[in-house]
Amino acid sequence: MVRFTGERPTEGSTPDSLLALHAAGYREVRARLGPGRVLDTGCGLGEGTSSLAGSGRTVVGADYDPTTALAAHRRHRFPAACMDAAGLGIRTGGVDWVCSSHLVEHFAAPETHIAELARVVEPGGAAFVVTPNAPADFENPFHLVLFRRHELETALRAHFDDVRVWGLAGSDAVKEDFARRRRTGRRLVAFDVLDLRHKVPRRWYIAAYSLLLRIVYRLLGNRYSGGATGITVDDFFLTDDVDDSTPVLFAVACQPRRSASSS
Repeated sequence: MVRFTGERPTEGSTPDSLLALHAAGYREVRARLGPGRVLDTGCGLGEGTSSLAGSGRTVVGADYDPTTALAAHRRHRFPAACMDAAGLGIRTGGVDWVCSSHLVEHFAAPETHIAELARVVEPGGAAFVVTPNAPADFENPFHLVLFRRHELETALRAHFDDVRVWGLAGSDAVKEDFARRRRTGRRLVAFDVLDLRHKVPRRWYIAAYSLLLRIVYRLLGNRYSGGATGITVDDFFLTDDVDDSTPVLFAVACQPRRSASSS
């Protein structure tokens, strides 16, 4: 059994809006896939990964946690392996498409992950990167490095010649839901008047965050989850108009550049 920590979305615990946001990112990836080999890095429990399946495609999931990778395989029956997404056990140019959904922000040195995306994708393929838009993100100890639009584009252009970055925006219902949950988060953070969460060892902060999140979600019951909000994947759309309220960035990176040692 995979324990809920808040690090990855989980049906029945994570709010509807966040589940739909993740699903919308995968929808945009799927719309741009052709036939071939697809690798989903940081596949989690596999709900999004399984949606990438299609005619002529082989989908493989990778997650750093072996229990999670096994659970994804058992639930959705696609091959899944335990891998570090900064050092993937995939040969150079071994996949046609590679997806990194809500993963790059979890790296203290995200360029190592981006370099791996460029290494494993074949020259005619593409890497898809979905990550929170820095000014719109909620406080989360699992998010180590956040990007604004131009920062994500710069990071990707260090390893790809062709990069496009859009925003993944939400409807008015999404904006209201996010604003309401953000107000709740601010009220909770206000109790930490001494800013202890940023002074204690990070593992303590993560443990406290995970426990508090489970308690809050339990207290809120089904007000934000289980379909109660009515928010679905259809409430999200791609836009070129990215501002501080746009929740997520969606990037497509093509024409990978590799160092001589990785060729």
